This record gives sequence, C-alpha cells and structure tokens, in this order.
Amino acid sequence: MAELKHRSPKGVHDVLPVDHQFMTYIKKAVQHRARQAGYRRIDPPMFEDIGLFQRAIGDHTDVVEKELFTVGKKGGEQEFALRPEFTAGICRSYVENGMDQLPQPVELFAIGQCFRYDRPQKGRYRQFHQFDFEVIGLSDPSIDAQLIQTAYKVFNDLKIVNRLTLQMNNIGSSDDRKAYVAALSDYFSGKERNLPEIDQVRLKTNPLRLLDSKEEDTRILVKLAPTLEQFINPESRKYHETLLLYLEDLGIPYEHNHTLVRGLDYYNQTVFEFWDRSTGAQNAVGGGGRYDYLIELLGGKPTPGIGFAAGVERVMWHMKEAGVAAPHKDHVDVFVAQLGPEAKRKCLKLVSDLRELGVHTVGALGEASLKSQMRLADKFEARYTLLLGQMEVKEHSIILRDMKAGKQKQLPFEKAIPEILSLLDESDLDTYSITDKLGKFADPGE
Repeated sequence: MAELKHRSPKGVHDVLPVDHQFMTYIKKAVQHRARQAGYRRIDPPMFEDIGLFQRAIGDHTDVVEKELFTVGKKGGEQEFALRPEFTAGICRSYVENGMDQLPQPVELFAIGQCFRYDRPQKGRYRQFHQFDFEVIGLSDPSIDAQLIQTAYKVFNDLKIVNRLTLQMNNIGSSDDRKAYVAALSDYFSGKERNLPEIDQVRLKTNPLRLLDSKEEDTRILVKLAPTLEQFINPESRKYHETLLLYLEDLGIPYEHNHTLVRGLDYYNQTVFEFWDRSTGAQNAVGGGGRYDYLIELLGGKPTPGIGFAAGVERVMWHMKEAGVAAPHKDHVDVFVAQLGPEAKRKCLKLVSDLRELGVHTVGALGEASLKSQMRLADKFEARYTLLLGQMEVKEHSIILRDMKAGKQKQLPFEKAIPEILSLLDESDLDTYSITDKLGKFADPGE
C-alpha cells in the first residue's frame, strides 16, 4: 500500500456513512423534542467577532484563553473566531434582530459544528457537532425544569439516559459569587504553593474554576474550603428549591453537586450537567445553566435566559457503547443486474422507476460480468436482485432472485415493479413529498 500523502489534521475526523446514521438519528430526536416544546431552529454564523466570545464567555475562561480558533484579519477588519459554542451567537442574534419584540419567552434550538482547540480524547474533538436549546425572556423555575426535561427526553429517546447522571447546583447571583470568590481567595491565601501551576493561575484569574479542578492536590484542598452554598441569597435558594421540586414532579432524578460551577462566566443561579456514570466530570455529555445578565452585557435590555448544549460525538459514543442501533434507511432492497446494451437501456428506466417509488435500488449499469454483478449484490446485502439478460429482453421477461432464500423465478418484465412492491413493507419505502399530509410546507432537513 502506498504511503498516504495527506491525513486529516489532529483533532478532526471524517464523519463516515455509518456515523451519519447515528448523527441523523440524534438530529431527528432533537428536532422531534424541540418541535414538541415549541422551539424554532436558528443557525448563527460559523464565526463571529472575537470580542463577542471574550465579553460573553469571559477573558479568563479556558475557552477564550486556550481554545478559540481565530480567523486571520483581512484588511482593516476585526479579528474573528470560529464559534466554540452556540449561546453567545444566539444571544447576539436575539439583540441584533429585535427578538425582544416577539412573544416571550423565545425558544430556539440549533444543531451544527463548533470548534475548540481542545485535547483530543474519547468523544472529544477540535471540530465537533453540538445540539443546543435556548429559552430567552423569562425567569421561572418551571422554565428551567422544562428545559432540563427536554434534554432528558432526548437522552431517553437515544437510549443512553441510564448511562448518565444529572448534576445540579445553584451558583446564586453575581453578588453572591463576588462574596464567595473573596472568601475562596482568602482561604487559599498562603496555600498557593500546594496548588499545581495551572490552578495557581486560576486562583488569580478565576478562583471558581478551582472547584471543578481535575488536579488531585487541588481537590483535597477544595474539600475543606468554604462552599458557595453558604453565600447564596434567600431568593436564589427558594428558586432552586422550587426547581428541584419540579424535577421530582417530572420524575427526573438528579444529584446535588455543590462544586459544579461550569467553565463559562455568563452563568448564574441554575447550572447543571449530564455526567457519564462511569467517569463523572471527566466526560460530561452536556450541560447548561441560567444566564440572566448576558443579554444586557451584549447591549440588550435586561433579559433572563437559560440554555443547554450537548456534544453529538459524545452522545454517539455512548450509543455505540450501549449497543444502540441507529435506525436508518441506507439498506439496499433491490439490486438490478444486466447484460447487453438493450438490457442496460431497459434497466436504466427500471432503476429510476423503482427509486421514484421509494425502493432503495442499486443498478449495476457497467460492463461487468453477471458473476461480478452478483458478487456486488452480495456485498450490498441486497434483499432481492432483478436480472435482465439478452434472452430476457427478447422474451420481455425478467428474473427475480430472493438473495436470502437463494430462490429465483421468471416473470413478465412489466410485473417486476408490482412484484417488488408486494414483497416490501410500506415502512421499507423511502418516499418524500415537499408537503406534509396537511398540505403545509415541510422542511426537507427534517
């Protein structure tokens, strides 16, 4: 085998056809639950002014400091960055496009690619797919509960919810966190030498990040540190208690985790993550929280919001580990084999007609021998094969072979399509109409 001249860059991957089966399944589950809950789809740009992420996510977060992919300047333009997540861009769009004039709350969802200069590992890439839910314009524990339930239902639909635990925390208001950060800084004063270098930097720039540090020495010290819970105001406590009651009413199990703060600066009050039961925070599948100050920070009027996002590749990995089969229609129902120019002409139309009726059909319309064509039919794992040779053309007939049973019969050529349709279930057919049953316009992407 010749040496490969080009390989994909580190941290990216080809989404091969078998993985697209899973991705399509995941997207359909997301779209289904989104439509049920009244969400409408939005697609913010793939790149934004880098200042948007610096302001929204925070200068001293790992995402901004280490993980942004920047796009070079052109002429006098500002510097851009590929989106590392959806929330900042969606909130910018909410302000820019006057969505505050729409009935509130505005419920939006997105599915697409994001980019982070991250350390590649299991289910984590530098170019990855994410699905996202945002509810902007109303603050109420019931809104939080419904958003979490929507995410929970998606994971349940994908048959991986039992592999995950919902981690919940209340991080209070910005004033609560300021007071707590001061107490946390005091606690760690004089203990800096006991911290790994990375957490010594975090202590100066964003002390809250010490709470979810993966460094063992830091985790030991955190166990004895003041807790954020001690600084939460009564109103926020009541809000969170009500939210937990709602989750219990909805039958959604959760674990309280007072160290959960999330890695982005825009969060307040409700934060949550879905963790891998076996590895915990090391492999969070998705998470979110409330961001009641973000819209105002981006130039809008004070507007509450809450969001959730999950990595599609991580979800897909869990599905594979759980042995979940992604339903798809990529199978081949009929393989059409032919010999001779007249047979090829007739088979070209036959293949077209079968496909138009929703039958998954592959036509071997080259010059290969019949033996080679049948080997190809086996490789495609076709259920049936239609064979048309020179003799069948003269007799206006065709041979139908049941590939699994190994039996075949000859029938009139005009009976080929009705016979195939009688052998297939309606669910096997892949038909599409630009209008749905109500005559309304249907989204081809759905």
